[in-house]
Amino acid sequence: MPLMAIVYHNGSGHTDAQVDAVVAGAKPLVEVVTMPADAPDWEMLHSADAIVLGSPTYMGTVSAQLKGFMDATGDFWATQPWKDKIAGGFTHSGHLSGDKLNTLMTMGIFAAQHGMIWVGMDLIPPTTSGDTTYTNRLGGWLGPMGQSGQAPAEGDLATATHYGKRLATVMLRMKGK
Repeated sequence: MPLMAIVYHNGSGHTDAQVDAVVAGAKPLVEVVTMPADAPDWEMLHSADAIVLGSPTYMGTVSAQLKGFMDATGDFWATQPWKDKIAGGFTHSGHLSGDKLNTLMTMGIFAAQHGMIWVGMDLIPPTTSGDTTYTNRLGGWLGPMGQSGQAPAEGDLATATHYGKRLATVMLRMKGK
């Protein structure tokens, strides 16, 4: 069964909620493992079919913990062991914008530097983001974006669940299943 590895940093619990939602969407179709960014299992990541990144958006980009993980891959970057793996990412912040797009772009560029194949969103956003039950209400094309006030919004978690299923479906297609 194809293996999806989710590497993430959780600051206030909201990333955990997004991780759980992505896992819920993917797990019926593929095997999923999760690991904190500050304690990666490199052997598992090298053998995974997909690597998905999750981080809160802090100061307009990924958290220091996820950036530390990304920087640690420099030791093997030149050999490209992650070439042609599926890649994806998700983020949230406390504000509607919060510069989440920059966080996803940072993740996407990182994946491209490793020769990975990025999977974006396929949900058309609503014409308004006022209803927090809408999927892709923040209009993220590179991956799920969430606005996390006291708790993640229902629609944002549904978007992450959909994304998990999308990633798993792409993984199966790549495996010819």
